[in-house]
Amino acid sequence: MGRIQFDYSGAVDANYGVTEAQIADLAPKLLDLRQQIVDVAPPFASLPRELLDGYTELRDDSPLGQIFRVANRLHDEVDAVVVLAGGGAYRGTQALRDACCDPYHNELSRGGRGSKPRMYFTGNDLDNDASSALLHRLGRDLTAIDPVVRRWAMVVIDPAGETRERALALRQFLPAMEEALADDVAQWMPELLLPVTDQPSKLRDLAQAIGCKEIFPIPAAIDERFNVLSAAGVLPAAMLGLDCVQLLEGAAAMDEHFKTAPPETNLVLQYVAIHHLLQTHRGIGRRVMNVWGSALETFGLWHDQLLAGSASQMLPLTTVSPRDGHHLDPANLQGKVVNHVIVQQHRADPWQVGQNDGNHDGLNALSDRKLPDLMTQAIADTDAALHAAGCPTTQLRMREIDTHTLGQLFQMLMLATTVESQLQRDASI
Repeated sequence: MGRIQFDYSGAVDANYGVTEAQIADLAPKLLDLRQQIVDVAPPFASLPRELLDGYTELRDDSPLGQIFRVANRLHDEVDAVVVLAGGGAYRGTQALRDACCDPYHNELSRGGRGSKPRMYFTGNDLDNDASSALLHRLGRDLTAIDPVVRRWAMVVIDPAGETRERALALRQFLPAMEEALADDVAQWMPELLLPVTDQPSKLRDLAQAIGCKEIFPIPAAIDERFNVLSAAGVLPAAMLGLDCVQLLEGAAAMDEHFKTAPPETNLVLQYVAIHHLLQTHRGIGRRVMNVWGSALETFGLWHDQLLAGSASQMLPLTTVSPRDGHHLDPANLQGKVVNHVIVQQHRADPWQVGQNDGNHDGLNALSDRKLPDLMTQAIADTDAALHAAGCPTTQLRMREIDTHTLGQLFQMLMLATTVESQLQRDASI
């Protein structure tokens, strides 16, 4: 579980990037901003350590213990969970599922999922057809013999309890849950409706009127884009059986790294320095997160939302290479910095190209090559082409995808966005 690595050498070039001297000159300002942020103590930054410490001290009676208790119980009671959320909570939780679970998790049998529930997401927009299709999908199991397969739970994430999209979705899905539970609604509705909200809120009032057994606290002071490491993200992750302790440990470790590491080794400050200097000195106003693997595509979309809602003037875009390679065509690169996100170890055994008698595709020349090797070569070739076109690049490298690494990444980018937003505000004064 090593620390993620940030390599910005592809953006250090006097012709199209920044210089080491410019990075060094910015360091004192970044240190001052870091101290300001540490003094203010944004609640999202300290939350992972607080959750872990509370669990160490109080176990089941702590907020994290409550999450584990409910998640473990639901594995035996439901076969699906609907996460009704918006903003960062929607994309952040979805990113955890997509990165850590089987790519076809929802299509696996209950045994293939280890009795972990299928998980669906809604409430992020006003898409009539998408929500209707999900309701239809949930209704397909109502004729199952096994009562566990017929039941589904709903996690409703709304810190202030007043979000219009969430309230409208709840009006659709609450009657559907009542219909699915039929004669058992009085017994199961308080168990299966799981609100994540602040106190007081309209959602909390509704939950109390229904008699919900569990209400999960989340401070409304934490912007939704920053709440993936609160109950909003940790509760659904625990339902999927993910290692949430390691998720929080990774985030807490990154927070400590941010507070203590000097600028020359501080991943957060390095990340901010490169992008701020590219914008101010080179006028680069578009930031591409280019993920090398579909498992991290939703993580990129979460980052898009995080960045788009900040004070930064950088416009985000997520691409998946090599699938979306057309976005990286030199003709489209004016005013862009490309941030590659690279996983160095893969879960599955490497697939070898091998020989084909007909060789209709002309790939026999690569017969001894393996897919991860071809991916490594594609990354190098892409970077070389980008640099030749005058496009700066960076690389965020992780050894493997696991919850500890994702905790680091979430925390790093949330901290970087906070520092960068403050830097932008100071520059505009």
